[in-house]
Amino acid sequence: MERRNNNKNNSNEDMSLPIANVGRIMKRVVPESGKISKEGKQLMQECVTEFISFVTGEASDKCHKENRKTVNGDDICWALSSLGFDNYAEVISRYLYKYRLAHTDHKLAANLVTNHTNINNNDNKD
Repeated sequence: MERRNNNKNNSNEDMSLPIANVGRIMKRVVPESGKISKEGKQLMQECVTEFISFVTGEASDKCHKENRKTVNGDDICWALSSLGFDNYAEVISRYLYKYRLAHTDHKLAANLVTNHTNINNNDNKD
């Protein structure tokens, strides 16, 4: 049996969220007795992929105009707001702030442990 390689289709699949993940997210809001068809999951997968591409493209354009190569969380928040998704931008901005706080605390704690270990090791050498 000959196997065809459709590059366009493969690249679209590579960019999509896994259908199982999409289904799990959808099941969270559907009543226990409810079911979601395969077609429904696939449609949502396409919509989510398109939405992410749309927002990321807007953020990427902003970075390009500012001669930057890396899109960061603030760029995504800006893109959401500029595209009219202010409610999402506000929620994601708060999440980003909390994430940065937690990440900073984690880094500080790791540095304190490392520094403490180094100090103890140096004390033991004397």
